[in-house]
Amino acid sequence: MGKGPGLYADIGKKARDLLYKDYQSDHKFTITTYTSTGVALTSTGIKKGELFLADVSGQLKNKNITTDIKVDTNSNLLTTITVDEPAPGLKTIFSFKVPDQRSGKVELQYQHEYAGVSTSLGLTANPIVNFSGVVGSNVVALGTDLSFDTATGNLTKYNAGLSYTNADLIASLTVNDKGDTLTASYYHTVKPLTSTAVGAELTRSFSSNENTLTIGTQHALDPLTTVKARLNNYGKKIILIGVGLAPICSSKICCIRPQHKTRNHESSDNSYSGFRSLNM
Repeated sequence: MGKGPGLYADIGKKARDLLYKDYQSDHKFTITTYTSTGVALTSTGIKKGELFLADVSGQLKNKNITTDIKVDTNSNLLTTITVDEPAPGLKTIFSFKVPDQRSGKVELQYQHEYAGVSTSLGLTANPIVNFSGVVGSNVVALGTDLSFDTATGNLTKYNAGLSYTNADLIASLTVNDKGDTLTASYYHTVKPLTSTAVGAELTRSFSSNENTLTIGTQHALDPLTTVKARLNNYGKKIILIGVGLAPICSSKICCIRPQHKTRNHESSDNSYSGFRSLNM
């Protein structure tokens, strides 16, 4: 376990990553290379139906300053500059997108042994101000996440969360969507040597009176091959296989199999739609 309670975004993050990270329904490939000077170059392509999107990004690290630059097919240039620990426990992040003149944002993060605070401010005349804070320890943490629109004077977001962590178990409870959604999540490390873990998430929507239960697991077959799977109470099954081909390459195959019993947007097709995601 790390020192301190971390940031609000860390509450329930382990379970979210297990259940949702890398799962997607689009074809995707990624190639990353590293130069002798330490610059990382990444090319990514995503095929969404008949549409193909691509971007090229680069990362340069110099002492405690990291600069990330990304250019996409729409000629947007996104730049993020991160300064790590200009003072003990402090991190500063500055980002902007060209040609969007309203995209500039400054974020400050501060982590202490018993608290973690993050605040961000848009660089506009009437910005949206985001604030999140967590108090506690590396075992129990309680936090809140707020957004305030200075143009209207309204709170546009207010969430709250509680987490409990021990050596191999993480449990969290969050209230989101202005109190409309209650989410409980659980993450358990079964075998660290093989990265074997199980997790579950139960979400209750009060406005729609619906419950959603998602369970998942992951297991490393060997140092280069990882298998993930998840299932929800609507009968939708997804299996993800990640295979490392070289130190700089990996491939992921995502298979989705919906069941006949479906709800909302779930498909009733009972056949596999394999090879939905491929990262090289």
